[in-house]
Amino acid sequence: MMKQGTRSISIGSIAWLVIVVGVMLAVNVSSMPRAQAQNDDAVSILKAMSNYIASQQNLSVTIDTDIEIITPEVQKIQFTSSGQVQLSRPDKLRAHRVGGYTDIEIVYDGKTLTVNSKASNTFAQIESPGSVDQLIDLLRDKYGVMAPGADLLLSDVFDVMMEDVIDAKHIGRGVIDGVECEHLAFRDSETDWQIWIEVGARPIPRKYVITSKTEAAAPQYTLHIKDWKTDVPADAFAFTPSQDARKVALNALGDIDEVPQGTVKSGAGK
Repeated sequence: MMKQGTRSISIGSIAWLVIVVGVMLAVNVSSMPRAQAQNDDAVSILKAMSNYIASQQNLSVTIDTDIEIITPEVQKIQFTSSGQVQLSRPDKLRAHRVGGYTDIEIVYDGKTLTVNSKASNTFAQIESPGSVDQLIDLLRDKYGVMAPGADLLLSDVFDVMMEDVIDAKHIGRGVIDGVECEHLAFRDSETDWQIWIEVGARPIPRKYVITSKTEAAAPQYTLHIKDWKTDVPADAFAFTPSQDARKVALNALGDIDEVPQGTVKSGAGK
C-alpha cells in the first residue's frame, strides 16, 4: 500500500486511474475534430440560410409566437400571438400581429410608418424614409418596440445573428410542421438561441427559440414560421384607415407589446 496523508491508494487503483485517464484523453482528442466540424457545420448552414433570405426580393410568411415572462412570485407565464409578415426589399414592410390582448398592424411604404391599433381603432404615423433595416433599428432604439424575430428580415442576417456568438453547434435534424430541418444551437454571453432550418433547396427558418440567461427561470421567446411565400400583392404596403379610425400620436397608442399592459415582467430578447 502507498500512503499520502490520510488517503491510501492501492497499486491496482493507480493502474485503474492511469487506464481511465488514458481513455479520457483519447476520447477528448478524438472528439475535437467532431466538435470543430459541428461548429463549422452550424455556421455554414446559418450562412446558407442568410444568403437565401437576403436573395428574396419579396417575402410573405405567417407566424406564431410565444413569449414567457417571470412574475414577481417567480411564476412563468406564456403569452401567444399569431400574425403575418410581408416584405418587399429594400423599403416596404407590413406586419400584423393578433394576441389575446392586442391587435396591431405595422405598415411601411418606404417613407411613412403607420402603426394601426385595430383593437382601439386608432393609428399613428411618422415620417421615416429609408430601408426596412433602418426602420427596425428605429423602432427598437427610439420607440422601444422589441421584435426578437425581426433579425431574420434584415439584409445582413448572418452578421447580425453571429454578433457576440461564443459557441455554435449543429445538433442534428428535427421535424417542424412535417418538414425536416437542420437543428442549430448558438450561445452568447446573455442568451442561448436555437434555430431549425429547412433541409434542401430552400434553407428557410422554420423555428427560432431565444432563451435568456440573465433572467431567473430562463424565459424564452419562440417563433414558428409557416406558409413561406415569395409573392406579395402590389397594394400590400398601402394603408387606408377605416372611416371612423382616429389618428393619434405614437405614444398615445398605449401598449403595443406582445405582453398585456401592466404586466410586471422580465423576458427573453435578442
